[in-house]
Amino acid sequence: MEKYLNIDHVSIEFPTPNGPFKALDNVSLKIDKGEFVSIIGHSGCGKSTVMNIVGGLYQATQGGVILEGKEVNEPGPDRAIVFQNHSLFPWLTAYQNVELAVKSVFKGKKTAKEMQDWIDHNIELVHMSHARDKLPAELSGGMKQRIGIARALAMEPKVLLMDEPFGALDALTRAHLQDSLMEIQADLNNTVIMITHDVDEAVLLSDKIVMMTNGPAASIGEILTIDLERPRKRLDLAHDQHYNHLRSDVIHFLHERHARKVA
Repeated sequence: MEKYLNIDHVSIEFPTPNGPFKALDNVSLKIDKGEFVSIIGHSGCGKSTVMNIVGGLYQATQGGVILEGKEVNEPGPDRAIVFQNHSLFPWLTAYQNVELAVKSVFKGKKTAKEMQDWIDHNIELVHMSHARDKLPAELSGGMKQRIGIARALAMEPKVLLMDEPFGALDALTRAHLQDSLMEIQADLNNTVIMITHDVDEAVLLSDKIVMMTNGPAASIGEILTIDLERPRKRLDLAHDQHYNHLRSDVIHFLHERHARKVA
């Protein structure tokens, strides 16, 4: 049976003054519906390039992406992206930022009242109802990112793409948002692809961790299945032998790749 999302033998080259630069070489990955996949690797290994190809922002030079039996050739509301920078419109309130996305997807499909209820529902999902009428300048970094996640979820995407969504946040805010994301994903059964540099974050959140080789011409070096039971609680996992073994596997892979790069 065909997987929900199929990244099929993807390679991509970018033109440069010195000739073509091959960023990815023969990347293949199959993802089930509802699966949470993290992509990890050193800077320049093509993590974000993979995500941008799935998002339709880049076109693969070879190979392609199939989502529910249809080829991905351009951006679309079935693949929502959350970037490290929240990308909210500063002149719109939190509610209006989510409303803009909802209207772009559901205008003519939902009534005005249905859209209003749907916006409120997604803002509540990220625990931001108390700040729905505030402008981004009145919100903390973590609160802005919550609204960015609400905006993405409100589009009802088939795949939620997250490019280091918590990378710019302090450790405590990051932990709170990781916990919120686990709750949301358990509730909605979203298919998620997340780019991260954080080993602990990857092991805590993921069903699979895709570890990339160093670029150029990066490929998938190893795929680690995270078979920890859900729901997961970070304090319990801190002393869990299997969790620490999985974490060690990822660190060992990254350290080995770094050593090769330096050599």
